[in-house]
Amino acid sequence: MSFSTAPSSAPSPAAVLPGGRSDLVIVGAGIVGLAHAFEAARRGLTVTVVERDWQPVGASVRNFGHCCITAQRDDLLELAYRSRAGWLEAAKSSGLWAREAGALVVARSATELAVLEELREERGADTVQLRTREEVAGTLGRDADGGDIVGGAFLPDDLRVNPREAAPDLAAWLSIQPGVTVVWGTNVTGVEEGTVHTSRGPVHGDRILVCVGHDLDRLYPTAADEHGIERCRLTMARVTAPDAFRTDAAILTATSMLRYDAFTATPAATRLREEVTGHSPELLDVVANVMFTRLPDGTVLVGDSHFYGRTETPFVDEPTSRLLLAATADVLGAGELHVTERWQGVYASSARGPLLVRDMAPGVRAISVTSGIGMTLSFGLAAATFDESLAATA
Repeated sequence: MSFSTAPSSAPSPAAVLPGGRSDLVIVGAGIVGLAHAFEAARRGLTVTVVERDWQPVGASVRNFGHCCITAQRDDLLELAYRSRAGWLEAAKSSGLWAREAGALVVARSATELAVLEELREERGADTVQLRTREEVAGTLGRDADGGDIVGGAFLPDDLRVNPREAAPDLAAWLSIQPGVTVVWGTNVTGVEEGTVHTSRGPVHGDRILVCVGHDLDRLYPTAADEHGIERCRLTMARVTAPDAFRTDAAILTATSMLRYDAFTATPAATRLREEVTGHSPELLDVVANVMFTRLPDGTVLVGDSHFYGRTETPFVDEPTSRLLLAATADVLGAGELHVTERWQGVYASSARGPLLVRDMAPGVRAISVTSGIGMTLSFGLAAATFDESLAATA
């Protein structure tokens, strides 16, 4: 089965710098940069996006395509809901695949179910909808009588997009909009007030946004060091789906509950970590988030582990891959999964905070999501950026 990472309808990428000056120049055609381009164009601004590669190939295409709305907390929760609205507007405008498919969190112990029940008490029964063992098994397409599923929760506000096509499709659509130029294959060598210096010459703009994620250290090493930015490397795979697994909802497990703030803030979360440490320490050793999502072609994205460092090394650890695949098959009640593709995900990570938003010079701002939820927050960040601009000029 073939699977292209580029939309079939995309025009040939351009590497021609625009003449004149744009209202906004964006460095980076990942989803954060493209969300800002979409929001700027929607507000009537002229935009130039400069990208060093010939298509999006970074964090924006290497993930699960899960906009993880409900699992956020506090300010990030508000930002995530705003991003949800932006994703749906972008899908309506550009035709990219997006589904209000939600997420199903599978509970396989009383402690796991307690976390979900406590979150329901906090958020309400509409936002966190408890599911029976039979309902969870039915969604997974497996037998409910195996004894290892006790229930779960459906999170209807979560979104699904196709990570292989969302950013490329949005970039292709933006490139044919009036007032928008997307310049591919052009490396940015420096940024100063009003000007982005590139390998093809200068690009001028009234405002500049640097949206390069984990590569911020290539342009602003001091800012990256001060924020403690590292590269988080993920072990991921695409597999052939069991015949009965057909849901578009993202599937999360206990290890997912140990990674997202909404779950970890519940009183039962401490017991859950102790429980998982007791029965699956090897998953915690690789900082696993055992989850999976189904693509529109029916294949399934499986992952993931987390390894942190200043440099993204190129090597995929086979025992880690097998561990994640076995854990996924166990949740599905399936035999050995057939792998069609493996890769390393990557994103910016920092223990000092989930976001870096910093003004680097007059009219120049760097924006990086440093917590692995760039797909989730992208459009919310864009809306907040331009709201702030309007407030500053009022």
